[in-house]
Amino acid sequence: MTQIEFAKILDGLVLRRESFAVATVVRVEGASLGKPGFKEIISREGEVVYGSLGGVCPDSAIVEIAKKAMDVAQPKVVTVYLESVDKAVEGVVRSRTDEEIHVETNCGGKMEIYIEPYAPQERLVIVGPGGRDEVEDDLVKLGKITGFEVVVVDHSPVLTEQPDELISDPAYDFSRFKFYPQDSVVVLTHGQGDIESLVAASRAKIRYVGIMASRQRVADDLEELRRNGVGEEFLKSLRAPIGLDMGSITGGEIAVSIIAEIVAARRGRELPHRSATAGQKTVPTKT
Repeated sequence: MTQIEFAKILDGLVLRRESFAVATVVRVEGASLGKPGFKEIISREGEVVYGSLGGVCPDSAIVEIAKKAMDVAQPKVVTVYLESVDKAVEGVVRSRTDEEIHVETNCGGKMEIYIEPYAPQERLVIVGPGGRDEVEDDLVKLGKITGFEVVVVDHSPVLTEQPDELISDPAYDFSRFKFYPQDSVVVLTHGQGDIESLVAASRAKIRYVGIMASRQRVADDLEELRRNGVGEEFLKSLRAPIGLDMGSITGGEIAVSIIAEIVAARRGRELPHRSATAGQKTVPTKT
């Protein structure tokens, strides 16, 4: 494959917001089919979608290491020993790290491979109420500061900083919106469009979904969501009240509490929060 094909495959993975890893041979000692500069692209599912490192043996060994690198979002340098069967078995027994791989082949050489994982940029999806809203405006700014791609769905926003993507169609059909697991979704609709956006979000296993609303409106929304077939697992994960309990009063302070809770979720810190269903009895969904 050519470098143009390499670039096209990378571009396609990025546009589809898929995770992947690029493995590159950076150094070779002794006999090896792989040479410095050989590359391969490994999908999140462990499929080699481009290139080769020099044959099936090193390729198959690197795939599992690449998947682990994607799991922890950290690059890795791996040494691959191309050895006889006896030496490979001995090396596997002796080695206690995945930074060394012993492959059964008679090449007799050694390869150093750099594995670099890539993940799609995480998105902050804000569903706005229309008009001037201080929390929405400040969330756009804070989302960009904290490295999110900011998407605003709002028919008439008044913003001092433009989001990365704006969907302003008043009749927008949320069933068309493609959510991703790494998304953080904040619903600020003041009751207009709560259900449509939350039903759509419930269909994807999203890391963070929160709604800013009164307790009564949250209770009403929960019942409506149940009538729409939304499961209890999603309802229990819904952040309402939204944001960390830090005594926020102003719009700016509320935005800070929301983004702080989102960053904690991004970093795997499950801070205390009240679920939208806290204190509620589960009501079976009628079919």
